[in-house]
Amino acid sequence: MCPFIETIRIKQGKACNLSYHNERLNDTRRHFWPGCPDIELDKYLKLTPEMDGMKCRVIYDGGGIKEISYAAYRMRPVHSLRLVYSDDIDYTYKSTDREVLNRLFACRGEQDDVLIVRRGLLTDTSIANIALFDGKDWVTPKSPLLRGTCRMALMDEGVIKEKDIRPEELSSYSFVRLFNAMIEWGALELSTGTIYE
Repeated sequence: MCPFIETIRIKQGKACNLSYHNERLNDTRRHFWPGCPDIELDKYLKLTPEMDGMKCRVIYDGGGIKEISYAAYRMRPVHSLRLVYSDDIDYTYKSTDREVLNRLFACRGEQDDVLIVRRGLLTDTSIANIALFDGKDWVTPKSPLLRGTCRMALMDEGVIKEKDIRPEELSSYSFVRLFNAMIEWGALELSTGTIYE
Protein backbone atom coordinates (compact mmCIF):
# COMPACT_ATOMS: atom_id res chain seq x y z
CA MET A 1 0.00 0.00 0.00
CA CYS A 2 1.30 3.45 -0.94
CA PRO A 3 1.63 6.10 1.78
CA PHE A 4 -0.95 8.85 2.05
CA ILE A 5 -0.45 12.59 1.82
CA GLU A 6 -1.76 15.90 3.10
CA THR A 7 -0.91 19.08 1.21
CA ILE A 8 -1.26 22.14 3.43
CA ARG A 9 -1.15 25.80 2.40
CA ILE A 10 1.07 27.96 4.62
CA LYS A 11 -0.06 31.57 4.68
CA GLN A 12 1.76 34.21 6.77
CA GLY A 13 3.31 31.52 8.94
CA LYS A 14 0.05 29.69 9.62
CA ALA A 15 -1.28 26.35 8.35
CA CYS A 16 -4.63 26.89 6.62
CA ASN A 17 -7.57 24.61 7.43
CA LEU A 18 -5.38 22.53 9.74
CA SER A 19 -8.31 21.01 11.65
CA TYR A 20 -9.70 19.63 8.37
CA HIS A 21 -6.31 18.16 7.43
CA ASN A 22 -6.07 16.57 10.89
CA GLU A 23 -9.54 15.08 10.53
CA ARG A 24 -8.86 13.61 7.09
CA LEU A 25 -5.46 12.24 8.06
CA ASN A 26 -6.85 10.53 11.14
CA ASP A 27 -9.96 9.24 9.34
CA THR A 28 -7.67 7.68 6.72
CA ARG A 29 -5.43 6.09 9.34
CA ARG A 30 -8.41 4.70 11.26
CA HIS A 31 -9.84 3.25 8.02
CA PHE A 32 -6.68 1.40 7.02
CA TRP A 33 -5.14 0.84 10.46
CA PRO A 34 -7.95 0.51 13.03
CA GLY A 35 -6.89 1.33 16.55
CA CYS A 36 -3.91 3.49 15.59
CA PRO A 37 -3.48 6.63 17.72
CA ASP A 38 -4.57 10.00 16.36
CA ILE A 39 -1.95 12.45 15.14
CA GLU A 40 -2.01 16.20 15.79
CA LEU A 41 -0.27 17.80 12.84
CA ASP A 42 0.54 21.06 14.63
CA LYS A 43 3.03 19.13 16.79
CA TYR A 44 5.01 18.19 13.68
CA LEU A 45 4.93 21.34 11.57
CA LYS A 46 7.84 23.77 11.84
CA LEU A 47 6.41 27.11 10.78
CA THR A 48 7.92 30.58 10.92
CA PRO A 49 6.23 33.97 10.34
CA GLU A 50 8.22 34.43 7.09
CA MET A 51 6.63 31.36 5.49
CA ASP A 52 3.97 32.63 3.07
CA GLY A 53 2.51 31.09 -0.08
CA MET A 54 4.23 27.82 0.68
CA LYS A 55 3.15 24.22 0.22
CA CYS A 56 3.71 21.78 3.05
CA ARG A 57 3.59 18.09 2.10
CA VAL A 58 3.01 15.57 4.89
CA ILE A 59 3.49 11.91 3.95
CA TYR A 60 2.18 9.35 6.41
CA ASP A 61 1.06 5.76 6.91
CA GLY A 62 -0.01 3.51 9.76
CA GLY A 63 3.32 4.01 11.48
CA GLY A 64 2.92 7.78 11.62
CA ILE A 65 4.46 10.75 9.84
CA LYS A 66 7.09 9.64 7.34
CA GLU A 67 8.19 12.94 5.79
CA ILE A 68 7.40 16.64 5.89
CA SER A 69 8.65 19.04 3.23
CA TYR A 70 8.10 22.71 2.43
CA ALA A 71 8.31 24.42 -0.96
CA ALA A 72 7.23 27.62 -2.66
CA TYR A 73 3.94 27.18 -4.51
CA ARG A 74 3.07 28.47 -7.95
CA MET A 75 -0.42 27.80 -9.28
CA ARG A 76 -0.48 26.04 -12.64
CA PRO A 77 -2.61 28.04 -15.10
CA VAL A 78 -5.83 26.35 -16.23
CA HIS A 79 -7.83 27.98 -19.03
CA SER A 80 -9.79 25.00 -20.35
CA LEU A 81 -11.00 21.53 -19.33
CA ARG A 82 -11.66 18.31 -21.21
CA LEU A 83 -14.45 15.98 -20.01
CA VAL A 84 -13.09 12.46 -19.49
CA TYR A 85 -15.04 9.43 -18.33
CA SER A 86 -14.07 6.77 -15.78
CA ASP A 87 -16.78 4.85 -13.97
CA ASP A 88 -14.35 2.83 -11.85
CA ILE A 89 -12.02 5.55 -10.57
CA ASP A 90 -11.61 5.62 -6.78
CA TYR A 91 -9.58 8.33 -5.06
CA THR A 92 -11.49 8.45 -1.78
CA TYR A 93 -8.24 8.63 0.19
CA LYS A 94 -5.50 11.11 -0.75
CA SER A 95 -2.69 8.76 -1.67
CA THR A 96 0.78 9.37 -3.07
CA ASP A 97 -0.28 6.95 -5.85
CA ARG A 98 -1.80 9.20 -8.53
CA GLU A 99 -1.39 6.78 -11.44
CA VAL A 100 -5.09 6.66 -12.33
CA LEU A 101 -5.36 10.47 -12.19
CA ASN A 102 -2.22 10.88 -14.28
CA ARG A 103 -3.61 8.46 -16.87
CA LEU A 104 -6.81 10.51 -17.19
CA PHE A 105 -4.82 13.78 -17.24
CA ALA A 106 -2.93 12.43 -20.26
CA CYS A 107 -6.28 12.40 -22.14
CA ARG A 108 -6.70 16.19 -21.94
CA GLY A 109 -5.66 16.78 -25.56
CA GLU A 110 -5.20 20.51 -26.16
CA GLN A 111 -6.93 21.48 -22.90
CA ASP A 112 -5.10 22.33 -19.68
CA ASP A 113 -6.75 19.75 -17.41
CA VAL A 114 -9.52 17.18 -17.30
CA LEU A 115 -12.91 17.21 -15.58
CA ILE A 116 -13.68 13.63 -14.60
CA VAL A 117 -17.15 12.16 -15.07
CA ARG A 118 -17.93 9.07 -13.01
CA ARG A 119 -21.17 7.12 -13.51
CA GLY A 120 -22.77 10.03 -15.35
CA LEU A 121 -21.89 12.70 -12.77
CA LEU A 122 -19.24 15.41 -12.64
CA THR A 123 -16.59 14.91 -9.94
CA ASP A 124 -13.24 16.74 -9.85
CA THR A 125 -10.38 17.81 -12.08
CA SER A 126 -7.07 15.97 -11.79
CA ILE A 127 -5.94 18.42 -9.10
CA ALA A 128 -8.96 20.19 -7.66
CA ASN A 129 -12.54 20.10 -6.50
CA ILE A 130 -14.97 22.22 -8.54
CA ALA A 131 -17.99 24.41 -7.98
CA LEU A 132 -20.37 25.74 -10.64
CA PHE A 133 -22.32 29.00 -10.52
CA ASP A 134 -26.00 28.84 -11.51
CA GLY A 135 -26.63 32.59 -11.29
CA LYS A 136 -27.48 32.42 -7.60
CA ASP A 137 -25.51 29.68 -5.85
CA TRP A 138 -22.19 27.91 -6.15
CA VAL A 139 -22.81 24.17 -6.24
CA THR A 140 -20.24 21.40 -5.93
CA PRO A 141 -20.63 17.77 -6.99
CA LYS A 142 -22.25 15.67 -4.28
CA SER A 143 -19.91 12.74 -5.01
CA PRO A 144 -16.42 14.15 -5.61
CA LEU A 145 -13.40 11.90 -6.11
CA LEU A 146 -11.84 13.43 -2.99
CA ARG A 147 -13.55 15.33 -0.21
CA GLY A 148 -11.01 18.12 -0.12
CA THR A 149 -10.23 20.13 3.00
CA CYS A 150 -11.04 23.45 1.31
CA ARG A 151 -14.30 21.92 0.05
CA MET A 152 -15.23 20.85 3.59
CA ALA A 153 -14.44 24.32 4.96
CA LEU A 154 -16.47 26.08 2.22
CA MET A 155 -19.43 23.79 2.86
CA ASP A 156 -19.28 24.41 6.61
CA GLU A 157 -19.21 28.17 5.91
CA GLY A 158 -22.24 27.89 3.60
CA VAL A 159 -20.31 29.19 0.58
CA ILE A 160 -21.03 26.11 -1.56
CA LYS A 161 -23.84 23.56 -1.66
CA GLU A 162 -23.78 19.93 -2.78
CA LYS A 163 -25.70 18.72 -5.82
CA ASP A 164 -25.51 15.95 -8.40
CA ILE A 165 -24.41 17.58 -11.65
CA ARG A 166 -24.49 15.87 -15.05
CA PRO A 167 -22.33 16.91 -18.01
CA GLU A 168 -25.43 17.68 -20.08
CA GLU A 169 -26.45 20.26 -17.45
CA LEU A 170 -23.29 22.36 -17.85
CA SER A 171 -25.13 24.90 -20.02
CA SER A 172 -27.23 25.80 -16.94
CA TYR A 173 -24.09 27.20 -15.29
CA SER A 174 -22.00 30.20 -16.24
CA PHE A 175 -18.74 29.70 -14.33
CA VAL A 176 -16.68 26.91 -12.82
CA ARG A 177 -14.19 27.43 -10.00
CA LEU A 178 -11.33 25.08 -9.26
CA PHE A 179 -10.08 25.00 -5.69
CA ASN A 180 -8.05 22.84 -3.36
CA ALA A 181 -5.82 23.24 -0.32
CA MET A 182 -3.41 25.36 -2.36
CA ILE A 183 -5.77 27.11 -4.80
CA GLU A 184 -7.78 29.63 -2.82
CA TRP A 185 -11.50 30.06 -3.45
CA GLY A 186 -11.97 32.46 -6.37
CA ALA A 187 -8.35 32.34 -7.56
CA LEU A 188 -9.12 30.06 -10.52
CA GLU A 189 -12.40 30.67 -12.36
CA LEU A 190 -13.35 29.69 -15.91
CA SER A 191 -16.36 30.11 -18.13
CA THR A 192 -18.24 26.83 -18.54
CA GLY A 193 -17.80 27.46 -22.27
CA THR A 194 -14.17 26.38 -21.81
CA ILE A 195 -15.22 22.81 -20.90
CA TYR A 196 -14.99 20.53 -23.94
CA GLU A 197 -16.17 17.02 -24.78
